[in-house]
Amino acid sequence: MPVSPVPWPAIPLGDWQDTAQTVHLWTQIVGKTRMVHAPALNHSWHVTLYVSARGLTTGPIHHPTTTFEIEFDFIRHQLRVTTVNGDERNFALRPMAVAEFYDTLMQTLRDLGVPTRIWSQPVELPDPVLRFPEDTIHSAYDARAMHDYWLVLVRVHRVFTMFRARFVGKVSPVQFFWGAFDLAVTRFSGRSAPLHPGGAPNCADWVMQEAYSHEVCSAGFWPGTGLGEAAFYSYAYPEPPGYREARVQPLEGAYHPAIGEFLLPYEAVRSAADPEATLLAFLQSTYEVAADLGHWARADLEWREKRASAQNS
Repeated sequence: MPVSPVPWPAIPLGDWQDTAQTVHLWTQIVGKTRMVHAPALNHSWHVTLYVSARGLTTGPIHHPTTTFEIEFDFIRHQLRVTTVNGDERNFALRPMAVAEFYDTLMQTLRDLGVPTRIWSQPVELPDPVLRFPEDTIHSAYDARAMHDYWLVLVRVHRVFTMFRARFVGKVSPVQFFWGAFDLAVTRFSGRSAPLHPGGAPNCADWVMQEAYSHEVCSAGFWPGTGLGEAAFYSYAYPEPPGYREARVQPLEGAYHPAIGEFLLPYEAVRSAADPEATLLAFLQSTYEVAADLGHWARADLEWREKRASAQNS
């Protein structure tokens, strides 16, 4: 695929951290709405959001009365709910408390004939965290910042999709996890993994134990809340011996002991002569470290190896 000519926007977290925290909670409300109606999939893939041509979407949600979809539109800055019956409701994304967003969405769903009840406790956020109907603290919304952040997600989605296409083993969709507010893609070795200890805030241990029931190398992107800057990450579970001492590409990528992951600052990608190639190098090199040290059957899992074998047979 050709290199995208469109620049990667600057998204310094300090300029929009309040907005990121508010929208993070909004996405949890929308994601939990999908989760209530979706049949469970392995590794919680049934709860995620997806990058769309306008923002983030749930994709089709099957309610007992109809099928509907919820989309964050970061171009017109609306939350749009549509049904297969042709009905549509939307409301403006603007500075709005989480409690107001929650009440407005729940009323919108009732108006469309798809009433929904969700567990109103935010997850994967450290205590104390107010329940959605009680949260009048988080209310920031910077439209320009959210538009730029979404543009970054679009560019990252493109590269993650290219990286995903190189693998013929089990691999996740490129999907947005509203628990941690990150876009991620995960490769699997095919082997089961030791029991995960769990421990995510306000999240039952079994959720993490099922998510990490099999060996993974997972990569993603998040805006950096708790880190201070947007960054790409890559980690292995279980972490093989020698993993954290390994060298990866580009040079700005390094293992972060406190987090237990390789990190690459977003600015290192954005400012590179070829951002896509730089990000692909990070994804590929961190995967190779995990796969080689973890003794993955790479010849059976990687598309290039499969294609070469077929051509030579």
